[in-house]
Amino acid sequence: MISTQLIEKFQKYITRNELFSKQDKILLTVSGGVDSMVLMSLCVNSGYNVGVAHCNFQLRGAESDEDEILVLERARKYGIECYNRRFDTTAEMERTGESMEMAARRLRYTWFQELCNKHGYTVIAVAHHIDDSIETFFINLLRGTGLRGLTGIHNQVGRVVRPLMFATRKEIMDYALHKHIPFREDSSNKSTKYLRNKIRLGLTPRIKEINPRFPFIMNRNIERLMAAQRFIDGAIDNIYSQVTTCDNGIYTIHIDRIYDASSREFVIYEILNSRFGFKGDIVDGLCKALCSDNSGKRFYSRTHVAYINRGNIEIATIQEDDACEVLVHEGQQRAYCGNSVLYFELRDVDSLATFNVSENIALLDADKITYPLTLRKWSAGDSFTPFGMSGNKKVSDFLIDNKVSMAEKSRQFVMLSKGEIAWLVGRRIDDRFCITKDTENVLCITKEITNG
Repeated sequence: MISTQLIEKFQKYITRNELFSKQDKILLTVSGGVDSMVLMSLCVNSGYNVGVAHCNFQLRGAESDEDEILVLERARKYGIECYNRRFDTTAEMERTGESMEMAARRLRYTWFQELCNKHGYTVIAVAHHIDDSIETFFINLLRGTGLRGLTGIHNQVGRVVRPLMFATRKEIMDYALHKHIPFREDSSNKSTKYLRNKIRLGLTPRIKEINPRFPFIMNRNIERLMAAQRFIDGAIDNIYSQVTTCDNGIYTIHIDRIYDASSREFVIYEILNSRFGFKGDIVDGLCKALCSDNSGKRFYSRTHVAYINRGNIEIATIQEDDACEVLVHEGQQRAYCGNSVLYFELRDVDSLATFNVSENIALLDADKITYPLTLRKWSAGDSFTPFGMSGNKKVSDFLIDNKVSMAEKSRQFVMLSKGEIAWLVGRRIDDRFCITKDTENVLCITKEITNG
C-alpha cells in the first residue's frame, strides 16, 4: 500500500507540473542515498526512459567507493544505462580556490550537461524533496533574504527537474524500507558543523514535536510564497518598464518615477536583485548612500556595478578591469572581487572551533580593523608582513616564492585596512591583524570562486 500510494502521487505530481513525459529521455542523478535510490525505483516502476549518472568525488575514502558500487549494481539490476565518473575534487579545490560544495556542484553539473548533449537526454532529475526545501527556507531566513529566498527549492529550473518535491523524507524512507531498496547513509549527514544539518537534526525535529504536520504545512506556506513572488515579479516588470531607461548599455533607474515613497526601497531591491543580481545587504548600503546623495559611490554584484548619479541609480556590466577597487563597509555581508565572492562574518573568539583554517578563510582581529575596507588588485609596490613572519615582504616576491602562475597573479586581490594590507586574498593574512591571546572579536572572511 505504501509503495503504491507513493508511485501514484509521484506520477500525478509529474503530470500536474509537466516535469517530463514518457517521450523524454531522463538522466537520473543518483548518489546512493535513500532519496536518489527511491527516485530511481519510482521512475523504473513508472515506465520512464531513464539513465543513471553517479559522481564519485573521492572525498570519503572507502565510503565513496561503496556508494559507487551500490549504484552500478542497482542500475544493472534494473537494466538501465549507468554512467560513472570519479573526480579528484580535492585537487580541483586547490586549483580553483573553491569550497568543497562549490567545486563538487560545478563538476557534477558540467558533467551532467555533457551527458545530455552526448546521449540525447532531455531532462536531468534530482532527488530533492519537501524537507530539503524547508531546510533551504530556514538557511536563507537565518542568513537574511528577501521573499525570493524564502520560496525554497523550485521543482524545475531549465532542464533540471525535482520530481520528489511532493514527498517528505519520512515518506521516502518508508517506501525504501517497504520495497527493500538498498541505500547508503553519508556519514557527513550526521555532522552538525554544517548549517543544513543543524536545522535538519536540531530545529525541525523540535518543531515537529509541536505539530507533526509541520512539513506539509510548511510546504503549503512555501507554495503561497512562490505565488506571491510570481505576483510581485509581474508588478515589478511593469514598474521596471516605467522607471528604467537604457542608453549605450547603461541602465538608469529614475528614482523620482517610483511614485510610492513608502515602497521605494522594496522596488529598488526587486529590480536590482532580479535583473542584475545584487544581494540584499549590498542594496541596503546603496539605499543608505542614495538617501545622502553620495554620488559616484560604487556597489557590485557578480556581474554588474551600480553608481549613484544625481539622485538616480546607474547600472553597467562589469568590465574586466572595472572592479579594481571595492569598498567594504562595516556590517556588509559580502563583496565581489574579480571572479570571487567574499563573505564577512563577525564572531566571538570563543565560538571558533579552531584557528587552523584554509588559506581561503581569513581570521582577523576585528578590533584591529578600520572600515571601510578596500579590495583592489595588487600593485608592484605593495608589501605586507605575512602571518608568522616579523619583517615586510613584497607581494611580488611572496607570489614568486609560492610559484603563483602569471594568470593567477593577474587576478590577485589584496584587502586593505586604513591603507595597510590585512589579507593577500586567498593566500596569507598580515601578521599585524592576526588573532592573539587578547583577541575578543574575530572577523571571519571566506573566499569562494563564483561562476558568474
